[in-house]
Amino acid sequence: MIGKPKIAFYWASSCGGCEISLINLHEKLLLVDNHFDLVFCPCIMDTKRKDVEAMPDGSIAITFFNGAIRTRENEEMAILMRKKSGLLIAFGACAAGGGIPALSNFHSRKDHFDTIYLNNPSIDNPDGIIPGGKTTVPGGEVELPDFFEQVRTLAQTVPIDYIIPGCPPETHRILEVIEHIINGKPLPPRGSVIGAGTKSVCDECARKKNENRKIERLVRCHEVIPDTEKCLLEQGLFCMGVATRDGCGALCPTANMPCTGCYGPPDGVSDQGAKMAGTIGGLLNFDDLKELEEQELSRIIDEKIARIPDFPGMAYKFSLADSILKKTSE
Repeated sequence: MIGKPKIAFYWASSCGGCEISLINLHEKLLLVDNHFDLVFCPCIMDTKRKDVEAMPDGSIAITFFNGAIRTRENEEMAILMRKKSGLLIAFGACAAGGGIPALSNFHSRKDHFDTIYLNNPSIDNPDGIIPGGKTTVPGGEVELPDFFEQVRTLAQTVPIDYIIPGCPPETHRILEVIEHIINGKPLPPRGSVIGAGTKSVCDECARKKNENRKIERLVRCHEVIPDTEKCLLEQGLFCMGVATRDGCGALCPTANMPCTGCYGPPDGVSDQGAKMAGTIGGLLNFDDLKELEEQELSRIIDEKIARIPDFPGMAYKFSLADSILKKTSE
């Protein structure tokens, strides 16, 4: 078949799970092959950057770009793929909200390099060498890309057309988007989230919920065996379902594990962490503490919150780069 539209997949700063989700299309990959010419996918093809640079601008119909922007190379590839693509889709949690890589925004570039290359019990680096710049090797010259101070989302780097969330996106939701495009159905306004819902994971979770819920304390997963029918949040577990977009099928709560927030915030929620802070604040039972002195009350509140040792890391696990905070390593 001649003249098929071109499609590309690119992997920036991420773990590679998005590619696994793609490969999990199994025989449905033939459907993609019937309708598209795959021209660039570094994890399974040997197409080089120079080959993409030689393509006419806009000649790639759709690029699925997964991964956050951590390095200069990530940024350069985002700019290149934007230039060459008709539609550029932020594919997965890292491209959409920064994902796990963006948790490093809680620390500075210097902190990272000190820990990785200098002050590490497994490192023997008496000369204090920090890798970087250009190095001549027998095969030529190697240049390490700049390591940015801050992890960014794809949309903070170049204009994007759509977002498919998830860590990774569920395979059937990827297929849903591809079939939608193949069948020529109209797409929502640019900038929209596709391949997911608009409400929260709680809306698709079958667990029983109590409208007047209150909890005495927060608990961690290793401390309890959760009731399989009752809302996990009401059992004191840090379940992000209330602050997370639906579309995954509530897989984690169904497996008796709390939602970790990988689909990002639902419509109407601009900041996952702030939503969780408000939810937890309203959920903890402080009714019996109203008569206490302010100092004692503050101490008890701190003790209750301290039950979650890394609240920011859990509340912003997948969305820090796109949050109100963005970074806290000043």
